[in-house]
Amino acid sequence: MGFDVFIDSVREDIIKSTQEFIKIKSVEGEPQPGAPFGEGVGKALEYVLSLSQKMGFKTKNLDGYVGYAEIGEGDEIVGILVHVDVVPEGMGWIYPPYGAEIHDGKLYGRGSIDDKGPTVSALYALKAVKESDIDLNKRVRIIFGTNEESGWKCIKYYNEKEEMPTYCFVPDANYPIINSEKGILSFKLKKNFAKKDTGDIKILNIKGGERSNMVPDYCKTELLCKIDEKVLFEKYKSFINKTGYKIELKKQDDNTFVIESFGTSAHAMTPEKGQNAICQMIKFINQFDLGDSDIANFISFLAKKIGMEHYGTSIGLEFEDKISGKLTLNLGVINFCEDNGFVELNIRYPVTYQQKYIIDIIEKECLSAGLEITDVSNIDPLFVPEDSLLVKKLKKVYEEVTGQEATLISIGGGTYARAMKNAVAFGPVFPGKPELAHMKDEYIEIEDLIINAKIYARAIYELAGN
Repeated sequence: MGFDVFIDSVREDIIKSTQEFIKIKSVEGEPQPGAPFGEGVGKALEYVLSLSQKMGFKTKNLDGYVGYAEIGEGDEIVGILVHVDVVPEGMGWIYPPYGAEIHDGKLYGRGSIDDKGPTVSALYALKAVKESDIDLNKRVRIIFGTNEESGWKCIKYYNEKEEMPTYCFVPDANYPIINSEKGILSFKLKKNFAKKDTGDIKILNIKGGERSNMVPDYCKTELLCKIDEKVLFEKYKSFINKTGYKIELKKQDDNTFVIESFGTSAHAMTPEKGQNAICQMIKFINQFDLGDSDIANFISFLAKKIGMEHYGTSIGLEFEDKISGKLTLNLGVINFCEDNGFVELNIRYPVTYQQKYIIDIIEKECLSAGLEITDVSNIDPLFVPEDSLLVKKLKKVYEEVTGQEATLISIGGGTYARAMKNAVAFGPVFPGKPELAHMKDEYIEIEDLIINAKIYARAIYELAGN
């Protein structure tokens, strides 16, 4: 078939294309004409469609919401579902997040592993199949989503306008094959602060986090202190000595102080791999007398029911199953002012549970605390049986290329696989490699970029050429 030979011959092109792609800051922004998720995302979609045209693929742009590149003929479609948008870069990078620099065989940048590197690997895999002149009995379509990180409106738009693939794989998670994905439940807890009796400390504002699906690495609070500042600083020193949290307290003027909490960003599907800056802040503030106020009660609720926990234990959500493991919970965003406040939470629940069961427990806990639940978003779990043709074919490919057993795994992440029928996640992260999605200093190893292209070329052949 010659797939590997072709891919090796275009190695430098694969690297260059990935670098060009990463340099486009495709974080969701304000809607623009032809770019409903912002200028940067629009440019990223234009880039991959232009690259696809140069490779000789048929392309289509669906009003900036989604695009695709396609080869082959036939009634059925093999889909490869990728996304061009990225989460915000966060803080603390060693290398520029949009510099696409290579160091020690690693290509650094936001989106390098999630999902721009794998997208380029898939494109060159499709090119390898096209150049081989193999007869395909199905069309092969790489679908470029633009809103994967914050809503999936792009795929909803695609499903309203275009054909559903017969089989689909998503290069946006882990190898060998992910046939099980937890449900994803996101929502806000809100409260208007009508009761404003204050104690020793008055909270002026609290802000932290970028999105609910990221463990926040920064949170800032401004407060008015009515007690002796020596007492304030003594409590501060005692707290950081006891906890080891990275929190800084600074005096702003006579009675106003600024607190900054620093954590470690991670994906909300594995919150235990990060350090939540917002939750650190809540625990620190909660030790003070905030009076009998609505804001104090909200902070107390968050400290008692969420704290620094990852598995929803104190709020009554300590669930797990044998297929997909434990439920996880992440407090990703906080925004408090003197008049009102909200937090955004993200829950990944096991595949044998239902959203209604989870939300009923949350409602019972939150309503008793006077908190309003809004902006509820749910994505149901995914499960594809091991004996399906799709899973069998991908297992064969993985084992032939790597020489390793293609075991099936479950994740808490929400890949595009659940947006399609008969779809699974397939790579790009190999067993034993670090999970870098949504983290600072995200990178993809150059060799993995190449081997992914080789694996995807064979997967295309197995699904569309036999």
